Amino acid sequence: MASLCIGLLAFPRMTQLDLTGPLQVFASIPGADVRLLWKTLDPVQVQGGFHLLPTTTLADCPTLDVICVPGGPGVQALMEDAEVLSFLRGQAATARFVGSICTGALVLAAAGLLRGKQATTHWASMDLLAPLGAIPTKARVVRDGKFISGGGVTAGIDFALTMVAELAGQAVAEAIQLSIEYAPAPPFNAGSPDTAPPDVLAAVQAQFAAVRGERHAAVERVAAAQGWASG
Repeated sequence: MASLCIGLLAFPRMTQLDLTGPLQVFASIPGADVRLLWKTLDPVQVQGGFHLLPTTTLADCPTLDVICVPGGPGVQALMEDAEVLSFLRGQAATARFVGSICTGALVLAAAGLLRGKQATTHWASMDLLAPLGAIPTKARVVRDGKFISGGGVTAGIDFALTMVAELAGQAVAEAIQLSIEYAPAPPFNAGSPDTAPPDVLAAVQAQFAAVRGERHAAVERVAAAQGWASG
């Protein structure tokens, strides 16, 4: 199998599991060249306060087979970052697959890449996809052509395994799933707003209120700048 070149954007204030979950899966593909991408090679401080080290700058990035964008509080800045959006458009034009995890879908949408495409994202930001031209689709993993999106945070592993099956075959994907012992059995049935207790849902919605306000404002600005209906 020819070497695959896979790039994941690593940016300030991202949710690390959005990146490190898929990264673990992709790095297990035999012969895969997996890169962490950012503007510089300086350490990037992610949500939680620790740092990740990019391996390739955007300027030096080769043509990728797969480009993926994680989510997190930092997506608000990315949605209005002309350099990042231009980079994503350029890579998406030739990539075999373009992916997002969690609110990374909002960045792809801000780049104009999800217009008329089905996509998913974190449940608390699902309503922000439509103003950017995407078709919100409630599912753990959504594929529309070469665009594959995963839901919130932990769905990134499902997303990556789905993509590996397309890139290297189901047997390879299943072998990776077994090697990382990915057999989820959560202790509580609170992983979705549909199943979480009402008081837990209310508490998490309150926790997200500030960042959601920032995110909604960014979506409105992007939609207005692009001449899209903001809805």
